[in-house]
Amino acid sequence: MSKAGLRALEIQQTSELSQRRWRLLVIASIGVFLATLDSSILSVALPVISSDLQLTFSEALWVQASYLIVVTILLIPIGRWGERHGLFFAYWLGNLLFGAFSVAVALSWNGTFMIGARVFQAIGGALIITTSAAIVAAAFPSSERGRALGLNMMGSTLGQTVGPPLGGLIVAHMNWPWIFYIKVPVAALTVLAGWDLLGAERRDRAAARLAAATTADSAGHVADRSRIDIRGAGLLGMVLAALFVPLIFSPLWGWDSWRTIGPLVSAVVLAVVFVFIEGRTRDPILDLGLFKRSRVFAAANTASLLFMASSYGVTIFTAVFLEVVQGRSAQSTGLILLIQPAVMTIITPLAGRLSDHLGSRGLSAAGMLVMAAGTGQLALLSLSAPVSQVVGALGTLGLGLAIFSTPNFSAIMGSVDRSKLGVASGLFTASRFCGMGVSIAILGAIAASSLGPEGGRVILLGTRASLGNAEAFATGYREAMLVGTGIAVIGALVSLVRERQPA
Repeated sequence: MSKAGLRALEIQQTSELSQRRWRLLVIASIGVFLATLDSSILSVALPVISSDLQLTFSEALWVQASYLIVVTILLIPIGRWGERHGLFFAYWLGNLLFGAFSVAVALSWNGTFMIGARVFQAIGGALIITTSAAIVAAAFPSSERGRALGLNMMGSTLGQTVGPPLGGLIVAHMNWPWIFYIKVPVAALTVLAGWDLLGAERRDRAAARLAAATTADSAGHVADRSRIDIRGAGLLGMVLAALFVPLIFSPLWGWDSWRTIGPLVSAVVLAVVFVFIEGRTRDPILDLGLFKRSRVFAAANTASLLFMASSYGVTIFTAVFLEVVQGRSAQSTGLILLIQPAVMTIITPLAGRLSDHLGSRGLSAAGMLVMAAGTGQLALLSLSAPVSQVVGALGTLGLGLAIFSTPNFSAIMGSVDRSKLGVASGLFTASRFCGMGVSIAILGAIAASSLGPEGGRVILLGTRASLGNAEAFATGYREAMLVGTGIAVIGALVSLVRERQPA
């Protein structure tokens, strides 16, 4: 190891945040749970909110989409901003904003105000989601990183999967504003618990800057981190917006509409321009060399996108299947769906610990294959499928999600330099959010295709299908699960082709 590398390792082991790393892990995991919970819990409450505020179908889509779009656009720029100003400071600020604007969303009296409040809430969410795992990866040594990231990832994944069942229970027993109010005291607690860690981070960063100044090699170029690549950030935002907006609004616009096709074509063109310009920028917003230098980084991020594309929509569409096709109540559906996060809660920390000893490649591939088995079981559900069959399939899916998530993320964070952790975390999360958009768009389009032009309303607003359409939706649902199975198998192959990392 070089002199600079040895000095960086010494700083990590003696830093104040590293010495308080388990407390830091708890604080970082709670916030990311709240931020990822937001979009998934809203999916169940959206029909009630739409009725109460008299939202149009387009407004209801924007209430859901505004959060996802803003978070996705800001992930990588915020990663760079956090590297410059302090990852924990960015995380702490994110919790403050998220809690404050959760109150604003809960107090909304019409669609316009709610959409605006969701945009500002999303800024807080982006600050939390981007920095949470990077904070953990920086504080823990490599021998403990997999276990720590497993616990942190459990917060993120649980937030995405527990949302629909929790939302169903809240809607059944309380008013819809409570899906936002319940997050406020937890965000406030996170802000208060992390107050003294802000000073610890400032002292750690001062020590790191001093070490960097004394160990910089004489001929090397030190990247200018005093500014952010605004041009690159703007281009990247345009690429992601042009990709994400049509994916989310395709149920309203249709895949053959110019409003869907035009932005998707623009996304491709803008992506080419972005790669051309960023490849010639001295200190780009996104270091494209990360993909060239590390096949692990490239393959693991691709697998992450496929992972979300195959699994994110499953919980939402299964909830629709249980309510629309089988006629179950929101409360009953919520309790059934709890099996998936319950399995993940048990297995995710174990998978993280295993990745510390066995490496990540085999576990990541195995997790995707188990996921494929779970979605394959869901593809076999009949209209009168018993609860035990649904629970078994969701349990298998949860097992696969848990086995894949932490080892794959640990591989990503272990393949980059510590100075790139913020951007690496942002890019990883951006790939997951893009996968979420793909999952909702593709699996949703397939699931709703048999219902005709009103299919999108059934998927997104919970509109009950007629008895005759129940079988039609069940057919579309099964086809969507088969496509999800195929995507998961491809993800397993992608995980296998990357080189092995040392455990």
